[in-house]
Formats: sequence, C-alpha cells, structure tokens
Amino acid sequence: MDDDPLYEKARQKALRYLLYRGRSIKEVRSKLAEKGFDDAVIKKVVDRFTDLGYLNDENFARQWARSLAVSRLWGDRKIEISLLEKGIPRYLIEGAIAEARKEKDGRCAIGELVEKRLRRESECEVFSYKGKRRLVQSLAGRGFPVGLILDVLKDMEGDCCVNHKA
Repeated sequence: MDDDPLYEKARQKALRYLLYRGRSIKEVRSKLAEKGFDDAVIKKVVDRFTDLGYLNDENFARQWARSLAVSRLWGDRKIEISLLEKGIPRYLIEGAIAEARKEKDGRCAIGELVEKRLRRESECEVFSYKGKRRLVQSLAGRGFPVGLILDVLKDMEGDCCVNHKA
C-alpha cells in the first residue's frame, strides 16, 4: 500500500502486537508511540487497521468483557475499570458487560468463587463471621457489589454454622 519504510515498520510492529490477542485502538497507539513512531505514522497505521477490521473497539470490548466475566470471574466494576484503562468509551462498556452477563451473570460467578473456596476450607470456616468478612472483601475486590455478594452468601449458607456463630 505504501512505500514509506517507517509506515511499514510501524505496521509490522502493530501486526505482531495484535497477534498475541485483540487490542484496543488506544493500546496500539500507545505501543507504537512507545516504540518511537510519530503521530502521523501511528494515525496512518491505526486508520488502515480500522478499515481492515483489525482494530474495532466495540468488538474488543465485547471479547475482553466476556473473557473477564466468564473466565476470570470478575465483577462488573472491575471489568469496567479494565476497559476504561484500555481506552474504551463508557457507552461501549455498558453493552459489552451486559452481553457478557448473558453468558454468566454475577450471581453465578460469585457462586462459583464461593464453591472454589469451599473446596479449600470447611463450610463452617467459610460461613463463620470472620470467614464471611474475608470472602466479602475478596469478592468486592473482584468488582462485585456487596449487596449481591451478601444475597448469594445468604442463599448458599448451609445449616452447619447457623447455630454456631462464634
């Protein structure tokens, strides 16, 4: 397309960067700037890749949100922060998270994380006052709202510790 060796070098760097996983436009721009390319060359590469469909923030947001929600079991707030850091606009983030939650909602993700904890610790330890407090902190750190966490824990709590609040 172009005889400019600087453009070709930037294009090759960007292609290699995109081979590992999908990237946002901001990530590609930052990477090329970090490698010392000027704004005109970066704009040319980004525009070309956008035209070819290699860069699409909407598709990237959907894929990234799905990966974090389904595979890593992150909450909506943490997913939102991650996407904002990658330069995705808020209007795209809401839709991406909503789509990811169709596959695995927050309740289900919290339930899976609690089950994982129950494989390592006894039910009485997990649902004790101290255990619940640690679990709520851990899940809130993953981006889940405390109210939802408490609802799921209430639903999951077995009879074991109901009479043994220590």
